[in-house]
Amino acid sequence: MSTYTESIEKLIESLSRLPGIGRRSAERIINYILGASSDEVRVLAESIQKVKENVHFCRICNNLSEQEVCKVCQDSRRHKEVVCVVEKPSDVIAIEKAGNFTGVYHVLMGSISPLEGKGPQDLKIDGLLSRIKENSVKEVIIATDADTEGETTALYLQHILKPLGVKVTRIGMGIPMGSNLEYADATTLARSLEARREI
Repeated sequence: MSTYTESIEKLIESLSRLPGIGRRSAERIINYILGASSDEVRVLAESIQKVKENVHFCRICNNLSEQEVCKVCQDSRRHKEVVCVVEKPSDVIAIEKAGNFTGVYHVLMGSISPLEGKGPQDLKIDGLLSRIKENSVKEVIIATDADTEGETTALYLQHILKPLGVKVTRIGMGIPMGSNLEYADATTLARSLEARREI
């Protein structure tokens, strides 16, 4: 039997449904909330509500945006002829943090996963094809995950994009900076060798 009040128990259940938040983490969050001022809690609740109401997907690339078109697509300094294809909006954020990509993005909103019943028709591929045909896209960089679903998606995209006459590349995968070869698994090492480049 829980020693928490009914409202706390309900909040624990709600927070535990969030990715990466287990019961213990939910309890810690609630302890923070209980110790915070009413203003802090109100700002937190309002921020969550605002995100839900104001954030949607860019009509061009499916990235997160508070307007019809996201900041990346609006930026005139970006090279629109180079499109980096990713699985989800959080991948855009990861690449942007690296700070060296100057092209634009296309978010597929998932990957091909037969086990989950997700096929190409469930992804935002049509929008990508339209962008390639309507704009002068020269290169499509496939930056899907290095798991089975990501690789399947990359192979499918390569198959449908090559006939369009656009250059199709795949991001290099391999050994992370600062790590030792002896600790890398065989697949990562094989990928590193395949993704080698001239120096």
